[in-house]
Amino acid sequence: MKKFIRNNSLSLVFLLLFIVAIVAQAFTGMQVYNEEMAEEGGVQVNFLQYIFTGNFIEATFENWESEFLQMGLFVWLSMFLYQKGSSESKDPDESEEVEREPDPNREGVPAPVKHGGWQLAIYKHSLSYALFFFFLLSFLAHWYGSLKDYNQEQVIKGKPVESAMQYLSNPKLWSESFENWQSEFLSVFAIVVLSIFLRQKNSPQSKPVDAPNSETGS
Repeated sequence: MKKFIRNNSLSLVFLLLFIVAIVAQAFTGMQVYNEEMAEEGGVQVNFLQYIFTGNFIEATFENWESEFLQMGLFVWLSMFLYQKGSSESKDPDESEEVEREPDPNREGVPAPVKHGGWQLAIYKHSLSYALFFFFLLSFLAHWYGSLKDYNQEQVIKGKPVESAMQYLSNPKLWSESFENWQSEFLSVFAIVVLSIFLRQKNSPQSKPVDAPNSETGS
């Protein structure tokens, strides 16, 4: 068990942080939601009911959407775009280990590499495929939650509701997306550029402390 925790400590800590954060988000979000419902004459909810409201679904998945979009684009664009000196980029002047063709005879290779063919063709790009797939699912959930929350507000105000296709052109939906997308794009820009000049000892996301600023890759 100790070895398992040590070997998986990074993912386990972030999973724990995620659970704590989403529970805290739901609890505090429920309080804000119920205050708004009390002011507007809507129905207040308990914790379990709140996590099925459009308010919670929209707030949760608009963030997931931007995270998966950021990671998917970063993985995909870093295949052929470069930033000289960044630990987050391949070296534009040298070939990298990650660019070599997979060897099916190598010990411990994943099953798709051994099988080859279409399985290998998909596996070669499976990380970006998965991230963009999760982005699409998150966007659809965001769309649903935002529509549900918007229509609930419309009903309380005695105004007409919108269909899913009508809401797709509503500025509210896209404002929620863009305000998250821009922050994710800025964070990627920051780590790509700052890793040229700054260091973090012992982190694989950083170059060695004594590496020249011009050195590219970690």
